[in-house]
Amino acid sequence: MNVWAINKAVAIKLFLIELVHRYGENMFYLDGDSQQFQAVEIYSATNPDISVYVYTFAQPLDKYAVDLKYPLPENDIIGENENLSLEQLISIVTIHFELTD
Repeated sequence: MNVWAINKAVAIKLFLIELVHRYGENMFYLDGDSQQFQAVEIYSATNPDISVYVYTFAQPLDKYAVDLKYPLPENDIIGENENLSLEQLISIVTIHFELTD
């Protein structure tokens, strides 16, 4: 994945750059259909049944929100993780995807 080439807001690119820096570009992949400039959906490369939807719209400057998606939609966590710093976001994604530093 070439983070620099995707058409996303700067905050979303910063998140992706940090994720790639910490875990490598082969640990996840992007939803290629997302047209939202201020959002991105990322799937786990090791478990493609789970994903995170990261967005910055309706958030304060330099803050993020994330929806956690599971194989069964009734288990999804939507709208409960908002107003997050970049570090908080990375921590949630790390736990959700069961990544290790």
